[in-house]
Amino acid sequence: MSRASSSSAFRARRLPACLLLAVIAPLLVVTDASAQSRRDRAAAETLQARMDQAELRYREAMVRVRNEEPGAAAEGDAALEDMEDVMVECGRQRGCDPVAYVTTFKRLLKAGADSANVPAEGEESDPFDPDPDRMGTLPGTASVPAGAQAAALLTDGQRFATMVQFNPAVQEGIRRWLTDMRVQLLTSYENYQYMRPQMWPNFEKAGLPEALLFGILAKESNGRVHSTSRAGAAGPMQFMYATGRRFGIGPDATGFDTRYDPYAASQASAAYLTERMRELDNNIELALAGYNGGEGRARRVFNEGGVNFWDESVYSQFPPETRDYVPMVIAAAWLFLHPRRYGLEFPDVDTRPAVLALQKPASIYELTICLGSSGSAPGYMRVLRNLNPRYRADEVIPAGTQLNVTARVVNLYNRWCTRGSRAQLAHELVRSDPAHAVVRLGAVEPMRTPAAASAVPAAVVADTPAARRHRVNRGETLGRIAQRYGCDLGTLARANELRAPSYAIRPGQELTLAGCSG
Repeated sequence: MSRASSSSAFRARRLPACLLLAVIAPLLVVTDASAQSRRDRAAAETLQARMDQAELRYREAMVRVRNEEPGAAAEGDAALEDMEDVMVECGRQRGCDPVAYVTTFKRLLKAGADSANVPAEGEESDPFDPDPDRMGTLPGTASVPAGAQAAALLTDGQRFATMVQFNPAVQEGIRRWLTDMRVQLLTSYENYQYMRPQMWPNFEKAGLPEALLFGILAKESNGRVHSTSRAGAAGPMQFMYATGRRFGIGPDATGFDTRYDPYAASQASAAYLTERMRELDNNIELALAGYNGGEGRARRVFNEGGVNFWDESVYSQFPPETRDYVPMVIAAAWLFLHPRRYGLEFPDVDTRPAVLALQKPASIYELTICLGSSGSAPGYMRVLRNLNPRYRADEVIPAGTQLNVTARVVNLYNRWCTRGSRAQLAHELVRSDPAHAVVRLGAVEPMRTPAAASAVPAAVVADTPAARRHRVNRGETLGRIAQRYGCDLGTLARANELRAPSYAIRPGQELTLAGCSG
């Protein structure tokens, strides 16, 4: 659109002045409600109808402006002028309530601000400016180290923009996240949103960009806290055992590996990156190379004069995995900041934190089934596991245990998991034992009615699974056995000298069924 026709953006900035007029208007005319005539009320209703119609026209025009339709800006201007005329007339009309128009303009303020960001015809929006709706999520950017090249995501947009424009490796990373790995990127974002209150404050405190946190999380684990690599790296930020111990994470007094805890892992990650940045002249690319390819190698390369990761003499000294890792993390961080530039819509999820007190024993598997998928297409298993990393999915969690969840999960639990057919179905499914699907030839017995079942000889009843010992079958876990017999997992583990969190058992092993009701 032309500069003249882009006046809707200018008018949008004048909305607060119109709003001020609406507030002042009641002071200009004193309305006596008791003195209103039928004609006055009819006139006030007509003005309200005009305001409603003008608001609708303005909203429709703003949609058309964003779609760059001809004449849309002029239509928006006309709608705003109609609203201004209505407010002036309202100030003169007995029985008209200007307060209602204040509410109207409050609703339009955000729409007006959005329209102000629409470029005029002939102008191009800067594809390297962060999306306006992303800037509010980056409160810690002021303290980002000034020398970090990839920190230009936030502090020096043109330098990073140049790198993205002319660096094929980062461009390829963006392409991969938007094509073959789009699902992983969206999944990473959704998982991160649930864990954000636990993870982001640690990066913010360290002065590191949130986009960098997301980029590492997406590339390392897709936001799955129980992710473990073949090399032994574990947790959402994929710490090796020895490195984790250096930064305060690993097995605690209960045997739980805190590398799987999102808060502890992000705290360690922020400390690790801060240490690398300090010794690598605040170079985020080299810090990321050290994160993936070993800090010793990154330190040696830097001390030998390698100050730019993209220099061939530096780049070639890192293994192929690291040469892929660095641009992929930066690409994910870039998309976190600029989704709209690429037509990317991150999932909008309800992440309001809440605490759920279990009304009866249940495993995460059972909860996942009974909760369903209302409000989350993949369901809530990953949410439950990420927010409660100390529990295995098949572990029976005692009644009264408090789980970290969301407000929606609490509502779904109260509706579907405490009673009813879905709760019963979930319970039956997690207690099913596939070993019972295989029977010896001739061992199949006819189905009995409840009356016939009561006539089973006592000797036969004595041989049912209520026996106080159990021989482990292939594929069974202690959690599944505990569910089958109604056991308290901790009591069962202690009786058989099994240690958390693995509770390792082997086929053929005899277990004493202590703490069991079945």
